[in-house]
Amino acid sequence: MKPLAWIDGSRCDLSEAMVPLEDRGYLLGDGVYEVIKIYNGNPFYLHPHLDRLQNSASAVNIKIPYSMEKIEGEIATLLENSECKSGYLYMQVTRGSAERDHLAPEGTNPSMVMYVRDYPAPVSIEEIKPCSCITVPDERWMNCYIKSINLLPNVMARHKAAEAGAQEVLFYRPGGIVTEGTRSNTFAVIDGIVRTHPESKLILSGITRMIALEILRELDYPVSEEAFNLDELERASEVWTTSTGMEVLPVADIDGKAVGEKVPGPVCRHLIEKYRERVEQECCDGKKLCG
Repeated sequence: MKPLAWIDGSRCDLSEAMVPLEDRGYLLGDGVYEVIKIYNGNPFYLHPHLDRLQNSASAVNIKIPYSMEKIEGEIATLLENSECKSGYLYMQVTRGSAERDHLAPEGTNPSMVMYVRDYPAPVSIEEIKPCSCITVPDERWMNCYIKSINLLPNVMARHKAAEAGAQEVLFYRPGGIVTEGTRSNTFAVIDGIVRTHPESKLILSGITRMIALEILRELDYPVSEEAFNLDELERASEVWTTSTGMEVLPVADIDGKAVGEKVPGPVCRHLIEKYRERVEQECCDGKKLCG
């Protein structure tokens, strides 16, 4: 594929893309973003992602400078020109460029950028590598429902995980309440019930999380959007994370302690199968993603 970028209406090679030095996203983290998975050249669940981008921008009082119809058209053209088959689309909106000050001057114009990159195609379920996780206190701000480009606490936690030989972090708040991962939502099967932290300002409500809950309910698994703590997590028979990039990823161990007897467990495996059917129906004309 051809890595391409779109910056406020202009397309260019990603390697040549530039934004102003005084863009408030670069100087102050004053912006929001979205990531959309591309399968077979098509964006998966585009409209929910665009809705969330709009919601995040509204929450921080940034006006997206283009209509949703305009953005959809530019996405379609960008994907066609990039010849991307398996990849992701990154979108970012900032408050714009101005002399550095916490208070944006009146008349500052918001800026929007997008780019497309390759991402490995899904492997068969048998080839999925379950991840290792560590638990870390959740010291982020209280508005995690906003998909903000301020990700330093997540970055620091991911580095801590890497130092421990793990791939993801499970954050927890006072009382040991597990919230989410650095880039994912967390599910656990506890006493036969699939549980995940409810929507609130403490988590980002993931699009994959939403799809997973829909599928689990369609399959008649007992599901509860109810927070669980670290003690309950220890006795979980299955744990998995969900995100746009990782899709549904089973967890093999947490803080060095194995999870369950088989990974992925039966519920997680069933969920992965049905999630991939969703992708195949929406993006691949019903054709199998792999195998």
